[in-house]
Amino acid sequence: MRSLPPAGTVEIAPSILSADFARLSDEIAQVEAAGVRMVHLDVMDGHFVPNITIGPPVVAKLRACSGLVFDSHLMISSPDEYAERFVDAGVDHITFHIETASNAAALIDRLHEMGVTAGVCLNPPTPVEAVAGVAALCDMVLVMTVNPGFGAQQFMPEAARKVIEVRKMVPDSVRVEVDGGISPQTAGTVVSYGADTLVAGNAVFSKSDRSVAIDALRKAAVR
Repeated sequence: MRSLPPAGTVEIAPSILSADFARLSDEIAQVEAAGVRMVHLDVMDGHFVPNITIGPPVVAKLRACSGLVFDSHLMISSPDEYAERFVDAGVDHITFHIETASNAAALIDRLHEMGVTAGVCLNPPTPVEAVAGVAALCDMVLVMTVNPGFGAQQFMPEAARKVIEVRKMVPDSVRVEVDGGISPQTAGTVVSYGADTLVAGNAVFSKSDRSVAIDALRKAAVR
């Protein structure tokens, strides 16, 4: 298994939700050539969120084409049931939603036992306190700055401010990820709050030159 990049760096994680699904391997190769170390896999079940994307068979095919860290975000109702299938398919990290976990601490332990890193996510309406008991057990905590389910949504500033509280909950070794509406206009804000992992879909894959797009995000993140 590949590991998340060590804490202390700001990482751009391109989200394939905005990529051309007919050319996913090529799309991932382009962002890999741009120097990213991880790619964000949006897994949706049509139940927890109103959209359906990819499952383990697609992940397995992509795994054969890429050496990037696969940061999988399970926007699904039963992460306990499907986690092992995604691990077997080749993901390196699994984030599940606190809103769906019957026993979040147990699932985090199980993911670690399977050899992958673990993360927990909270939706914009969910209070930060919902992850207080498990955030420090994770390798990464994900704060949604849009309602999950679709790409190219408007960034929610009030949701982004949760990053400040999450960062206080976790040691420096735990990454804090932000997903939703990340662009050169918002990247600096979330990094100033304490985020170090920026999921960017439309800001990368809607641009013809992915290297230029990723570089713009990196520069904005360190201003």
